[in-house]
Amino acid sequence: MLAGIKEKIRAVKDFPKEGIIFRDITTALKDADVMAAMIDYLYEQYKDKKIDYIVGLESRGFIVGMPLAYKLHVGFVPIRKPGKLPADKYSQTYDLEYGSDTIEMHKDAIEEGANVLLVDDLLATGGTACAACNLIRKAKGNIVGAAFWIELNGLNGRQKLKEFENCEVISMLQY
Repeated sequence: MLAGIKEKIRAVKDFPKEGIIFRDITTALKDADVMAAMIDYLYEQYKDKKIDYIVGLESRGFIVGMPLAYKLHVGFVPIRKPGKLPADKYSQTYDLEYGSDTIEMHKDAIEEGANVLLVDDLLATGGTACAACNLIRKAKGNIVGAAFWIELNGLNGRQKLKEFENCEVISMLQY
């Protein structure tokens, strides 16, 4: 089934800039059977693990995280861009290829000691995922893993996530 999923993910050349091949999940998500298989794949990886919360990165991490949280019967916590969360929050700034960015999470989103699974659609350089792990650490949550539908090999995202103890990285497809 993974081969069938990979065939449904569109490759868009030169987006968002020249030389980049963007892996577009929207073509896979519009097929109900493929979408179900993508969620079910991650569910099978985590159904027997002790997870209290799934943390999803804005915005495609919400697409991955909400149905997975529902299937695992755990809470969902969104990590958002600045200015989107109304209550007290933790912020984390991180470096991008050209500049920096910031993400935020409500301070009361997870309890100290809670087991947290980070999810997003794609792992590339790992900058955003590492920033999210730092937010989880600020809240004193236990990072039990990071799950992605797609991983771009050679960009060292998996290697960067190794700095977070017990953060097992799982990706469904590699390019």
